[in-house]
Parts: sequence; C-alpha cells; structure tokens
Amino acid sequence: MKAGRAAKIVAALEKEMPEAKIALEYEDELQLLVAVMLSAQTTDVLVNRVTPAVFARYRTAEDYARASVPQLESMIRRIGLFRTKAKNLRAAMRKIASEHGGKLPRTREELHELPGVGWKTAGVVVNHAFGTPALPVDTHVGRVSRRLGLTRADDPAEVEEELSGLLPRESWGRAHQLLIWHGRRTCIARRPHCTRCVVKGVCPKVSVSDSD
Repeated sequence: MKAGRAAKIVAALEKEMPEAKIALEYEDELQLLVAVMLSAQTTDVLVNRVTPAVFARYRTAEDYARASVPQLESMIRRIGLFRTKAKNLRAAMRKIASEHGGKLPRTREELHELPGVGWKTAGVVVNHAFGTPALPVDTHVGRVSRRLGLTRADDPAEVEEELSGLLPRESWGRAHQLLIWHGRRTCIARRPHCTRCVVKGVCPKVSVSDSD
C-alpha cells in the first residue's frame, strides 16, 4: 500500500514539475563532482557564482592536484566551510589522478572512497553523470518523505533504504530530484504551502503544525 502511494506521489510531482533538474551548473563529469562537493551546507546559487572561475582555471584532475590549498581557498572563499572543502577537493583530485587515470570513477562505491565525498554526494554524481539509479537523501528529501509518511527515519541512509524499497529502481534518480524541488517550492521547512500542494490528498502531514 505504501509503495503504491509512493508511486502516485512521484507521478503527481512529475506532472507538476516536469522541468525539475539539478540546479548546479557544470559541463562535464569532473565539474559536476566539484560543484556537488562545494554545495554542502551552501546554496546552489552561491556555488554557481563561484565555479565559473574555478572551472576556467582547473580543467583536469591533474590541474587540481597541482594546485595549492591556499590557491583553492582563495577561489572558493565565499562558500561555507571553504578551508575544509579546498583541502578535500585537492585530495580527491590527487586520488583521481593517481588511481583512476584522471577519470572520474563510475561507481558510487568508488566515488565514496574519495576524500570529502560522502554517500549522498556520490549518489548525486552517479545519477547525473552516468545515469546510475540512486536516491540520495538531502535535507529536503528527508523532510518531505517524513511529512508524506513514507518513512519515520531521521538517518539519511535509513531514509534512502526505505524509499528505495518503495520505488522501482529506474525511478530513484527522478524521485530524488522531484522531492528536492517539492521541498524547495512547496513543502518548505517552515509553514509549508499545503493548500496548493499537488499531493495533499495523500499526505498525512506528519509533524506539520503550521501551514498555508
């Protein structure tokens, strides 16, 4: 029953937001990894303002590997946690250059082994770079899923496991993107817009105390 409701929710969101796509701007797989790594605890809008200069200067994994951490810090200083991200970015690129021939690893597991690349980040990358189905859970996906009664879990790994079990594998990537957009546009953290929500008919509004 819950699986059927989950499928109806994804179908309704697809009909409402067929244009839903990743907000980060990039031109190739390596740029995607950089953008997603930089986006942690930072808005996609800010990342998109910073990355053009970064992408123009560093075009290959080897370019990043040769860069100094202070150089990278200076270019991403406007982004939250920029010191840690600069350090992780260079370390990840050094591993890509030395162990993967400068090419982005194609599996989520291999990406997750890179410094600074969490399971969620790896899932986003394989979804968009290689079309490998994954349902990574960020703040929006977790919040929306709990409000919809699709999970009670708080841990992202547990939420992903539950959602993945409810939906067919081929829909995981699309569900991930649609839930993010729904969380940003309608099912926002404070005072969600329940009256205009396309899935209000099947939403139990778990833990929603104030809405419009």
